[in-house]
Amino acid sequence: MEKRVFKDNIYAAIAGMTKAFSNPNRLEILDLLANGEKSVEQIAVQTAITVANASQHLQVLKTARLVKSRREGTFIWYTLNGPKAYAAWKALRDLALEQEPAVQVTLRQFRQEMHSPGSLSYENRPGNDRVLFLDVRPPDEFAAGHLPDARSIPMDELPGRLAELPRDKTIIAYCRGPFCTYADEAVQLLHAHGFKAIRLEESYLDAKLQDN
Repeated sequence: MEKRVFKDNIYAAIAGMTKAFSNPNRLEILDLLANGEKSVEQIAVQTAITVANASQHLQVLKTARLVKSRREGTFIWYTLNGPKAYAAWKALRDLALEQEPAVQVTLRQFRQEMHSPGSLSYENRPGNDRVLFLDVRPPDEFAAGHLPDARSIPMDELPGRLAELPRDKTIIAYCRGPFCTYADEAVQLLHAHGFKAIRLEESYLDAKLQDN
């Protein structure tokens, strides 16, 4: 094979794979699937698109080998196709957080409006005797993986379960990472009821990668 043909074929194949990242719905789906296996129907609900559109986006991601699927009865379940698929999405996300002004401005504005402008990095977390990690994701995502000693109270249950939380510790709320709004909602609610609270910037998977 001629060298120019070799290079053209390699870069064309990589470019074809990267096209899977060129849609905002598909990026959100990757972010969602980093938290555990989901059905097409669950993905459609949680990304506010139709089941048909979700299915189409998932097929693109599957063709690019970023996700994989399994069938159970009439349902098809999807998950990320290994840690490198997440690493690719995380690298793109972190690059945008560092260098894309629109992402930075939008994130800062939203956090200010939610009265949770500050956040904590997992790397700089205080000792466990001074804090309580609160996982506000849905129960199935908590079951798929969570921070050690974290307490699971899904965001939709939190208003009715505040009495379960200690008032002598700082509550560190976390969900699916920097673009997840559950943690911001939790911090806003906790502040309104007199708790010391801050959101964790990273997701469980981000924190796990730091520990490793």
